[in-house]
Amino acid sequence: MNDVLSVRTLNRTLLERQFLTERTGLGALEVVERLVALQGQEPNWPYLGLWARVAGFRREELAELLADGRVVRSASLRSTQHLSGDADFGRWRPLLQPVLDRTSRARYFAPATDGLDLDELAATGRELLAGRTLSRQTLATELAARYPGRDGKLLAGAVQLRVPVLQGPDSAAWGGWGTRVNTSLVLAELRPGELSAGAAVLRYLAAFGPAGVKDFQSWSGLTRTRPVFEELRPRLRTYRDGRGTELFDLPDAAPADPELPVPVRFLPAYDNLLLGHADRTRVLADPDRPRVMPGSARVLPTFLLDGFVAGTWAVRGPELLVSPFRPLPDAAAGEVAAEAGRLAAFLGPDQRVSFEPTR
Repeated sequence: MNDVLSVRTLNRTLLERQFLTERTGLGALEVVERLVALQGQEPNWPYLGLWARVAGFRREELAELLADGRVVRSASLRSTQHLSGDADFGRWRPLLQPVLDRTSRARYFAPATDGLDLDELAATGRELLAGRTLSRQTLATELAARYPGRDGKLLAGAVQLRVPVLQGPDSAAWGGWGTRVNTSLVLAELRPGELSAGAAVLRYLAAFGPAGVKDFQSWSGLTRTRPVFEELRPRLRTYRDGRGTELFDLPDAAPADPELPVPVRFLPAYDNLLLGHADRTRVLADPDRPRVMPGSARVLPTFLLDGFVAGTWAVRGPELLVSPFRPLPDAAAGEVAAEAGRLAAFLGPDQRVSFEPTR
């Protein structure tokens, strides 16, 4: 019979692997690689994800990694924008390409792509990008000229999914809370060394385990991966959670102490911690999920108290507004206020903290 792991054990284990029980002395690049990739839908969020995990993290450290190409930004896991190490991008992209191809056929792109041969569109995109750095707007304009009467922006979006395109460092530069509409694009040159599905599962478990098949699929966007886990089964440890779901883990990775004390942590929107599993109850209680994920494509910035999501936060001009889900005991309120103050200092010298009354 497989050992049963409590929600609290799963919580502490995940926090340890995500460098959230204590900030690590590792560099930003190594942390990005350990976590496989950082969700980067908007420019500022990856900086804050690293600030929460890396001791003494400076924004300039990530900016330098982006500038010299050691960290790159592109469509990746779940067809969304991520920052990843350059070498990892080259290994993961071929494995994830079926996910990206599937997204390029989604209804969102249909007004521009209906009736088109998408392989031909991808070839056209490669031709336009070959040996050039184009702005997203220029790529859209040139694609619209090749396909009259069709929306060039949608065509450019489909090309970026079907072709390995890197967005320039400007797309991930600190200073913006929204998606940058226009940025530079360059065709990526993928080196040999594609990652196998089995190796991908092992990388995932190292950062997010113990986890089930559906967890891996939710995180990666890949489907029909049960045979991969079955092939790896002799090399993995297995557990059950309180709901009876089978969980897999690396053989030399022990679950954390469920009573491990953990500090308050402020996390960015779309943080890995909240997107790494299909079952998110190890960090987010089901009743609170709609407050953190109010729409199908939104994940708000959150803060953790005793390892679990206890509220959200937002930047409103010079104000860092903290919104607890429930009234906080005095001691906990002090800890939350102290960490919010440290976040405010990281955001800028004029940022001030305020708390929204609980409702």
